Amino acid sequence: EVQLVESGGGLVQPGGSLRLSCAASGFTFSNTAMTWVRQAPGKGLEWVSVIQGGGSVTNYLDSVKGRFTISRDNAKNTLYLQMNSLKPEDTAVYYCATNYAWTLGGAWGQGTQVTVSS
Repeated sequence: EVQLVESGGGLVQPGGSLRLSCAASGFTFSNTAMTWVRQAPGKGLEWVSVIQGGGSVTNYLDSVKGRFTISRDNAKNTLYLQMNSLKPEDTAVYYCATNYAWTLGGAWGQGTQVTVSS
């Protein structure tokens, strides 16, 4: 049983920052590649970032490179997404998932809303 709980979203002005968290349980977190995915209003799911289980390898959607940083604390079974220089187009519900769930299907969290607006 995989359980994922996202938090940290909110309303922020353009140029501002937020840090999202994802509390994970029900699997061996430290061995599991994790991803952040988002869904903007009226749009489909968009992959944002992935991090290898040990945290040493990461990748990002081109539009967030240099602004977002994915990280993890395996001792706390928690995934993070630090979002800086936020833009209105970053407005979306942000979900965490195992990379397996994103690529092949599986459990997702409930998501956390990020709204970037002045």
